[in-house]
Amino acid sequence: MDYKIDTGLVAEHNAKLQGDLDADYAALGGMLARRGQDIEQITTLAQTFAVALPSWGVGTGGTRFARFPGLGEPRNVQEKLDDCAVINQLTRATPAVSLHFPWDKPSDPSALRAQAAALGLHFDLVNSNTFQDQAGQAHTYKFGSLTANGAAAREQAVAHNIDCIELGRALGSKGLTVWVGDGANFPGQSNLRGALERYLDSMKSIYKALPDDWQVFIEHKLFEPAFYATTIADWGTSFACATELGPKAKCLVDLGHHAPNTNIEMIVARLAQFGKLGGFHFNDSKYGDDDLDSGSINPFQLFLVFNELADAAQREGAAFKPSYMLDQSHNVTDPIESLMSSASEVQRAFVQSALVNRLELAAHQESNDVLPAAQALKRAFRTDVSAILAMARARSGGAIDPVACYRTAGYRAKAAVARPAKAGASGSGIV
Repeated sequence: MDYKIDTGLVAEHNAKLQGDLDADYAALGGMLARRGQDIEQITTLAQTFAVALPSWGVGTGGTRFARFPGLGEPRNVQEKLDDCAVINQLTRATPAVSLHFPWDKPSDPSALRAQAAALGLHFDLVNSNTFQDQAGQAHTYKFGSLTANGAAAREQAVAHNIDCIELGRALGSKGLTVWVGDGANFPGQSNLRGALERYLDSMKSIYKALPDDWQVFIEHKLFEPAFYATTIADWGTSFACATELGPKAKCLVDLGHHAPNTNIEMIVARLAQFGKLGGFHFNDSKYGDDDLDSGSINPFQLFLVFNELADAAQREGAAFKPSYMLDQSHNVTDPIESLMSSASEVQRAFVQSALVNRLELAAHQESNDVLPAAQALKRAFRTDVSAILAMARARSGGAIDPVACYRTAGYRAKAAVARPAKAGASGSGIV
């Protein structure tokens, strides 16, 4: 079955919406012109935006208690790529896919790379998994992986990460993300300093295996499954470890891996200042590590993150290239629709940050004129750039309204027929 949506259907969908889009675009262009901003330049900038898709995100996720499978879920990595290709076809903002091993371990990496290329995709960072025991492994990770007391378990975890690097090289990836659930659930369970010492020792072995043109991203997480003391719990520990390891080690910021009300944009500014901001896993959060759709709860925070990224890009120039990826788990929505929506919301924040008048903002900051400085940010955030996003998609060959076009195409119903449910073949790897 050819999973791509017919280009004629996309063109027909766009033709019905083009008139209204042209009117909205002209109105927005006039408003921006009065501010001294060129809508065409901003639209061209919007067309450069790209965020990677998580392979596990196209399958139905779940909670710690249950999972409710959806119709037509991808049953293997090849079908995940088919779904990712449709998302990119309609949004034109998601050309890369991040794989998770061993969930996505291919028997033939060359064939998978060729499939991705044929679909107009390439592979972003690869992710290791030592937070689960896998079938047939010799040593459990119940009490830790890279930090385990037993040397054999640590060596097994290190070997898995090195295997991920080799698979990633074969697929054309340029980096590895390492997240571990290691830590303690009871005081006294683990020597807190000793655990971090063992982590660094393990990571040094992984670091040595990196190709010259690769990076390793250290992902921190406040809690879960180590609820008392997670070994890599915050950006400070991540920064210290990345600094200890060397220049190819960077910090990864997942927007859900912080305590409620944490000033994530300030963390972004600090990591960028010291050259250790590797990239992001974009999602949203209400209470903890909720993995909700990006922009669904706190779009202003997402905008403020991109405001700091725009400031860093202005300071650092072309050398500043953090990695962007979505990381969310869907339980009640169609994962493809949620990923398309999230890609649009992250792109929206990127475009809104480009509307900030940085000269005006700097002047207000220099003169300690607080309210106008805050209003300079709010003015950009409150600007509805939907017409810019839609025009960028249309000009790049995507859909003006991706979700509506996807539903019109009946993709999910067709996938349900072509992919009958198979026991034990979760498309996400989660739960």
